[in-house]
Amino acid sequence: MTPTVLITGGGTGIGAAVARRMGADGWSVCIAGRRSQPLAQLASSTGALAVAGDVTVETDAARVVGECLERFGRLDALVISSGAGATGTVGDQTLERFNHVLAANLTGAFLVCHHAIAPLSETGGAIVTVASVAGLRADPESAAYCASKAGLIMLTRCIALDYGPLGVRANCVCPGWIRTDMADGAMDELARDYSIGREQAYALAAADTPARRPGTVQEAAEAIVWLASPAASYVNGAVLTVDGGTSIVDAGTLAFAPHRRAAAPGASDTGGQPE
Repeated sequence: MTPTVLITGGGTGIGAAVARRMGADGWSVCIAGRRSQPLAQLASSTGALAVAGDVTVETDAARVVGECLERFGRLDALVISSGAGATGTVGDQTLERFNHVLAANLTGAFLVCHHAIAPLSETGGAIVTVASVAGLRADPESAAYCASKAGLIMLTRCIALDYGPLGVRANCVCPGWIRTDMADGAMDELARDYSIGREQAYALAAADTPARRPGTVQEAAEAIVWLASPAASYVNGAVLTVDGGTSIVDAGTLAFAPHRRAAAPGASDTGGQPE
């Protein structure tokens, strides 16, 4: 029987790339999200079932899972790719914005998993959540985002522990900078701060990443699709970074890196060493 995947946040960005890839691989695909237009556009080009809904609301989360099961009769994989961000320190973040980010990145994931766990247990299915390197490392002025993504990582591991005996696997992907609409927006803000263009902003953000570039949605999707597939049948509770090496860098030693030395004030044009 054809396996089925439900993807929240499936209309754009990483979620849409996962939908295209898994559809091409022969999966029945259900995509869910708050905005109906991008869902409809992707569904028309891929044949996916589109279900509009806000999964931070329990009735919508239950309906999304229910419509997927009604159409396809089974659920073999769940990909949680929906989310939101909001900058701000603890001191200047409002409770309303903090709760919005927590709901979008953590509560919504819990609600969908809550309603999907029974059908996933029946098929020995897989859950893949999309968190962020920001759930592993602290970002400046990102208290709500970092806290919510860290919570998503631990929620995933708790599911892996509790439901592994029933054959359900739960794993988490933590992307670094991936070229999406959300990332483009952040780069445009950075570009304004430095009076540079978007591509220069991406280069600046990736300057200390070993890969020296942002990732693509296709690269992130490859990791997610693998974790959702039988090829990863003995992978459970894993946290996989897809970040070009960002999270391996020791920030305290970057002053010693050759590219930092070459850019330092007073650096020699030939030797790259401070005078």
